[in-house]
Amino acid sequence: MSTTPLRQKLARRLAWQRDVHDPVRDPRNRLPALARLRAWQTRRLAASFEDFLANPRMRPAAEFFLSDLYGEKDFSARDRDVARIMPLMSRLLPDTLLEAAADAIGLAVLSHAFDLRMAEQLARRKTPEAEITLADYGVAYRAVGLPRLRRLQIELILGVGWTLDGAVHQRGVFKLLRASRLPARAAGLSELQGFLERGFGAFEALDGAGDFLEAIGHRERQASARLLAGDPDPFAIGPSQTPRRGSAGSRARSGP
Repeated sequence: MSTTPLRQKLARRLAWQRDVHDPVRDPRNRLPALARLRAWQTRRLAASFEDFLANPRMRPAAEFFLSDLYGEKDFSARDRDVARIMPLMSRLLPDTLLEAAADAIGLAVLSHAFDLRMAEQLARRKTPEAEITLADYGVAYRAVGLPRLRRLQIELILGVGWTLDGAVHQRGVFKLLRASRLPARAAGLSELQGFLERGFGAFEALDGAGDFLEAIGHRERQASARLLAGDPDPFAIGPSQTPRRGSAGSRARSGP
């Protein structure tokens, strides 16, 4: 059964999610540059993940990250599922998976807050409707700044991965997840259930997430540092960033 602190964390993050997406509270949600920025970031991440996608073992996890954590997908239905049934969810799902949902919501909130700031900067270009270039992205990234929060964003990404990896190795979680499928559908929780099933299946296929998560963490930290430093090729992947089978990685955890 989920604990009170977990329920409180979920409630806090859901409140943040509602606030940050509210176009009345924050009119930047209506900026046309926001959709263009998300599309640009999705293409960039897909290019950065090419080697993961070419690796049969890592491909499911890479696709999950691109579609359910990083992508252009609207996560509001998933998060409404959580908000609507918070008192009921502890009887359907184990705490490990609810932690993954909480981490994913926290990541979505912080990522959207950054996107709003980036979109605001991109909208100030001389031709705001023009395609976003790498140079445009770098200028906006540096204008927004906030390197500590950028590091937190990466830690949240890794935190979701480590939580799902822990669930895979926890006895009985798979059976509980499968058993919750029909009750979840009946309760209108198909988006949340699908997110958790895709994540569990992807990390089960990894058979150990250390090398995958370590590579992502290293690449994204390096890219952030290069962007802040004004490097003209911030997303270059060097030989030292190639995933290594069996690497332990560092178990990044999320904050409140």
